[in-house]
Amino acid sequence: MRRRAAAVAVTTLLALTAVPGVAAAATFNIRDYGAKGDGSTVDSPAIDRAIAAASAAGGGVVEVPPGTYLARTIHLKSDITVNLRAGARIIAAGSGMDAPEPNEFDEYQDFGHSHFRNALLWGENVRNVAFTGGGTIDGNDKLATGDNVPRGVADKLLSLKLCANVSLDGITLRRGGHFALIANGCDGLRLTRVKIHSSEDRDGINFINSSNVELAESVVEASDDAVAFKSDYALGRTFVSRHNVVRDSTIMSTENNAVQFGSETCGDFRDIEFRNLKITGASKAGLGIVSMDGSVISDVTFSGITLTRTASPIFLHVGKRSRCPGNPPAGRIANVTFRDVTGTDLVAPRDVPGDPEYASTLSGRTEAPIENVTFDNVRLTVPGGHPAAEAGLTPPAAPTTYPPRIFGKRPAFGFWLRHAKGITFTRSEIHLDRAALSALAPLGRGRAP
Repeated sequence: MRRRAAAVAVTTLLALTAVPGVAAAATFNIRDYGAKGDGSTVDSPAIDRAIAAASAAGGGVVEVPPGTYLARTIHLKSDITVNLRAGARIIAAGSGMDAPEPNEFDEYQDFGHSHFRNALLWGENVRNVAFTGGGTIDGNDKLATGDNVPRGVADKLLSLKLCANVSLDGITLRRGGHFALIANGCDGLRLTRVKIHSSEDRDGINFINSSNVELAESVVEASDDAVAFKSDYALGRTFVSRHNVVRDSTIMSTENNAVQFGSETCGDFRDIEFRNLKITGASKAGLGIVSMDGSVISDVTFSGITLTRTASPIFLHVGKRSRCPGNPPAGRIANVTFRDVTGTDLVAPRDVPGDPEYASTLSGRTEAPIENVTFDNVRLTVPGGHPAAEAGLTPPAAPTTYPPRIFGKRPAFGFWLRHAKGITFTRSEIHLDRAALSALAPLGRGRAP
């Protein structure tokens, strides 16, 4: 009797203290709302009904059990958790998606940035939204990647506008069209253990006008920019992008930039940190910062980065495209730190226009020099092996464009700096790979590093 009484007392205590004052979230299984999961039935209306019910109940879990759910546009609402269980796939239909909404400010950015509703999933002004589980959201090779998007076709997987407190944990985004994930005007985004496989499509993630962002323990593979921070004018205003972290992740772009600021840069950026990253490919910049439209980009730190298969390891550029209202003057790049960065096999992973490698570059403007950049323990092994004649080259100014190839061959194989001041190198080294060292032997034949 004493043991039984003790057990009852312990059970009662656990029941009272497990989650004091908080009831378990209700579950809304999409199959209870009509979803079939057979890969041929259009299940998005059933998913929408489950989402609406969970939100109306004050919050709940939208349960997506294993199966293949063919979907047109799905509409997110606040206070929901979408639990994509392992074996669950939401795949895009090839037609019937929401139309792109009108945007009076679409002249300031391209089509994909200007519209949010032509997506497989979208949410506007949503709060407290989570995606969990081990499932997949798949564009299924049905999403558009260009600016001429047919009516009824989506060009992005997940689109978030003016959102707050959104998280993704453990899910996979695949074949994302123009964007696997685009977030504009959002505050409080957390992506953990996310896999993005979009190397045959276009952009991986665009964080636009967004703050308090964390991307962690994830894999991002894209064809265009893999992880980009931008500030366009699609919302009719800009926000300062700040307090953002990208850490402990593997990032690759097969044809463009792995980690990038811009090119859309109307608003300012500050307090951004990148740490413990593996950059495994970039046919443009591995670590890129461009200010093209007047933004001030400052207080940025890169630490614990390894770069391989990267055409231009580090690329900083101030231009004057001014594609924002009011024709703003050139912006600034200042107070940037690169610490514990190593790079090897620094050539493009794919054949792209131009050459397979370009020297790391800092290119400001006479009225807007790049300022206060620190390189501490940066060690790059570069191809080298260029003709001695290239030492006399003068790259063009290129004020309105931004890819690393715009300057052509640089008169340097390690770092090329123009209109820059307060640049510090400590404990840093530039090495030539073995092929370049072999080419240096017959210097009398006109070869130089």
